[in-house]
Amino acid sequence: MRVFLGLPLPEAAQLTLARVAGRLDVGRMVPPENMHLTLAFLDDQPFDILDALHAELESAHLDPVSIKIEGLASFGGAKPRLVFADVRPDPPLKALRDQVRRAARRAGIALSHERFHPHITLARTVPDRAGVAAAAVEKFLMAEGGLTLPAFAPDRICLWQSHFRADGPIYEELSSYPLDGSATPA
Repeated sequence: MRVFLGLPLPEAAQLTLARVAGRLDVGRMVPPENMHLTLAFLDDQPFDILDALHAELESAHLDPVSIKIEGLASFGGAKPRLVFADVRPDPPLKALRDQVRRAARRAGIALSHERFHPHITLARTVPDRAGVAAAAVEKFLMAEGGLTLPAFAPDRICLWQSHFRADGPIYEELSSYPLDGSATPA
């Protein structure tokens, strides 16, 4: 089962980000209901490992965090592959991510060692041989890149399963872990 842990966004933030992303002329937009901030991508995991992860997170005290979206950017340099809303990397957010990753490792999940750049994916761009997508992304970022949204405090961490479809992935919430130390099944 392909899964990840992340923070959900309030509906108002999802709708605002979707409206702004709709102004991008290239790429595949992320549906608002799929927008989230990933804390740990867990890849494919068997049920017994997910049960162990659930036990780890259910017993953890997960401190609340504040999420502040400050600007738009892209990954991929001259060949952008992803357009995202940038999230301020506050120390409490990094600490929560580290706590979640430690719980995943204790459950037996091997995680990659990527640098944490908190963000919310808005669109994935298409292969671009003529530079058309790169120019469109640059134009979009020049026009919309200064976006900021009011800070919000997610109420939980979610364990989502990713289902692949031809028109893009669908995320199914499997469990949630309130940011006060107790867990509830989805």
